Parts: sequence; C-alpha cells; structure tokens
Amino acid sequence: MVTTRRSGSKRQRALEILVRLKRLYPEAPCTLNYETPVQLLVATVLSAQCTDERVNLVTPALFQQFPDAAALAGAELSEIENLVRSTGFYRNKAKNIQAACRLIMTQYGGLVPQTMEELLQLPGVARKTANVVLAHAFGIHAGVTVDTHVKRLSQRLGLTKQTDPIRIEQDLMKLIPQPDWENWSIRLIYHGRAVCNARNPACGSCALVDLCPSVDRSKITQLPMSQVASS
Repeated sequence: MVTTRRSGSKRQRALEILVRLKRLYPEAPCTLNYETPVQLLVATVLSAQCTDERVNLVTPALFQQFPDAAALAGAELSEIENLVRSTGFYRNKAKNIQAACRLIMTQYGGLVPQTMEELLQLPGVARKTANVVLAHAFGIHAGVTVDTHVKRLSQRLGLTKQTDPIRIEQDLMKLIPQPDWENWSIRLIYHGRAVCNARNPACGSCALVDLCPSVDRSKITQLPMSQVASS
C-alpha cells in the first residue's frame, strides 16, 4: 500500500517534489531552438497552442530569412504568415511578431527589453512568454512559467487550487526557491509529457506518487515500494 504523504507544510512537499524532479530530469534546457533573445521571443510566441517540436521545424527558415528584429519589422506581413502558417493562428501570430519587433526597434534600440513590465508592453507577449525570455535569454527569474502542463500538475499535486495562470504562478512563487522557478516549470512539463498526461496519468510509474493527493490508487497496486522515491 502506498500512502500519500500529507504531513508537513505545502512548501516542504513542494521542495521534495522539486528534489525528485531534478533527479528524474537532471537537464532542463529550453526546448525551443534559438540563437538570440529576439529569436527566443518569436519562437515562444509561435509556441502558443502549438508544440515546441513544430515550432522548431518552422523557425530555421523563418530566422534564415528574417534573423533579427529589424528584418522582421521590415518584412512583408504575408511572408511571415506563410513561414509560420503550420503553427496555427498564423495571421495573429505573424501580426504580433511584427508589431513586437517594430516596437523593439523604435523604443528599445533593436534589443529585447529585460524587465517584465517592458516585455508585457510588446504585442503578443503575456507573462508566460516574458518569463521564458527573461529566464533563458537573460538569466532573470521574474516568475514561474505556467502552461497547460504546469497548470494541470500543480493542481493535481495539491500545490494550488487556482485556475487562473497568474494566480497559479503567484502560489508557486511562494513555494519554490526563486533560482528554480523556470527549471521547475520545464521539469513539470517533462513529467506531464512522460508520466502525468491529461487523460490517463501513469500513476503506477510515477516517482511522485506518495506526494500526490490526486493519485489513482487503482493504478499503483503493482508499484514496488522501491520505486517510490525517498528524499
């Protein structure tokens, strides 16, 4: 029998989850391919409602033709649309990318701004995109990236009862040390894809099973106790 661990504070449980995620996924790089902050910004905008794998198939041709903010700002909008079409919602994405790059050129000298407040002024940029850019392009941990995986797993793990991404982010920022804010998100995304998927979570092979109040006990009858990771 596996007992879900309810003792200790929510923060203690979150820290134990973090330890185990680091053990499971020791490397936590950004899965989007880019060479510059502008390219990361563009790739992250394209990743909305699209897989990173698809974005990585699209961006080589996009960045070969339009490698920087100046090139994207001066491009024909239809050319950007054609290059990003397969990422979905391509007209809106292309429009936002060009508008953001024009603002970067006129207000920031062609350089992506390095504060949350300034990034949120760019068309198509919300906190998720801003957090990714700040963390991976500049090493600035301004918040926790909350995508569908992070939202789902944070709720299942009992770390938040919120449904709004901004409120979920605020809850997680209180539980996770700031230097780990971004790699927490990446590791949760990895775990969501590999184990805790939306429709059929593989509780029987989950190393977080004794820390999860949402565990489906019917799936863990064959789980060896040695597989339940200890701190």
